Amino acid sequence: MKRLIVTADDAGLDPGMTAGAIEAHRNGIVTACSIVANGAAFDDAVERLRDVPSLAAGVHLALVEERALTTGEPMPRNYVRFLLASRGDVERELRAQIEKVLATGLRVVHLNGHQHLHMLPKLFELVERLAVEYHIPYVRRVRDFGGHVPLPRRLAINGLSRLGRKAKGTNDRTIGVANAGHLDAAQILELLDYVDGLTELVTHPGIAVTRYPHWRYEWDQETAALCDPRVREAIAARGIELARPV
Repeated sequence: MKRLIVTADDAGLDPGMTAGAIEAHRNGIVTACSIVANGAAFDDAVERLRDVPSLAAGVHLALVEERALTTGEPMPRNYVRFLLASRGDVERELRAQIEKVLATGLRVVHLNGHQHLHMLPKLFELVERLAVEYHIPYVRRVRDFGGHVPLPRRLAINGLSRLGRKAKGTNDRTIGVANAGHLDAAQILELLDYVDGLTELVTHPGIAVTRYPHWRYEWDQETAALCDPRVREAIAARGIELARPV
């Protein structure tokens, strides 16, 4: 059986990202969203998501770019700086982020990592252990298929996928990670050919996002693509079941 979870990452970083996730759920194919507990728009995200219980909530664990909940200090700016930095008490920070989302009363059913940092082997072991402890049934494993991207990006994604082959996780594979922030309907239709077993399509919808311009993401384009009726029709035609991470 082919089952497809469609996750909108980054809810809580910007009100527009949360709005995009909800729009792409109500009028498109998104089945889950990942909330950043230390995001600037966290409270806005929680208020909105309480009105959309059919959208499966999870925690987008952030160890870069934002401020740590436990210390209030800025985190490293990116993946490389995280690897070079003194990491501090990572477990304490991840617990704080999970517990902050749980405390809202939202039902948390999945975990993943901002910039996929959770795929680092020791971090992945920690995240899986925390998932068991907090009774969270799903942990994203990045094992990405498809996507036409420049060579440096492809090499980085291949590195993540190598880690994913060794990790247990919950899903069999991912699609869309390579094209993060730049998915359109045509690309999603191509990626559907790679759905096998339990697959997660990782997306970044948004509506009038104002923060993080340096990412150069096309949030509104992704929202439109996820709501394109041709995409839902193609999913049905391929016998793919839209699923939630539970």
